[in-house]
Amino acid sequence: MRYDLIIFDNDGVLVDSEPLSNQVLSEYLTELGHPTSYDESLRDYMGAAVHRIHELVQERTDRQLPAEFDETLHARVFHAFEQHLQPVKGAAELLEYLVAEGVSYCVASSGTHERIRVGQRKAGLDEWFEEEWIFSADDVGRGKPAPDLFLHAARSMGVEPARCVVIEDSPLGVEAAVAAGMDVYGFTSMTPADRLSTATEVFTDLGDLPRLLA
Repeated sequence: MRYDLIIFDNDGVLVDSEPLSNQVLSEYLTELGHPTSYDESLRDYMGAAVHRIHELVQERTDRQLPAEFDETLHARVFHAFEQHLQPVKGAAELLEYLVAEGVSYCVASSGTHERIRVGQRKAGLDEWFEEEWIFSADDVGRGKPAPDLFLHAARSMGVEPARCVVIEDSPLGVEAAVAAGMDVYGFTSMTPADRLSTATEVFTDLGDLPRLLA
């Protein structure tokens, strides 16, 4: 494999959480007086850290979200995960392959550490990740589309950015990877390929990655 480290986004790449979390988010924002459809939530917030929600609402409405917004949102998302979350098709098989081949990998997600772990546990993927292989936007000052999170993950794993490849499914994540000087493969399971056009390459099935990255 021509890369020394594979950096996975979590939501939508390893765990099938984007439909659940964006349905919860759109309903909660609407409940708070900020009408938001599911498609609008995907467009504006998919792949983003929670601070982006606060920033866009403030920018668009000149109103702040309530102080308990983050806590309530996370509680509702975790409840949805417990009820319905599944792994992305092929995720477990891909991780098993990488371990067998001795390829280093990690997760760099806009979600909190708790959200990442809850999602991995419910999806049955937690056994594939040591704690030191998990990186959250909470670990850095700025989330995606800033490059900080990916650079932090590479530095912590002891790999130069040019030797890393990022697996992403959101435009914000692709933008962050490009800014970090890393190759990035855009996963088009939920996002049209034209919205990931700056990716090094796009693909539709996790099972294709071993061949694409060889």
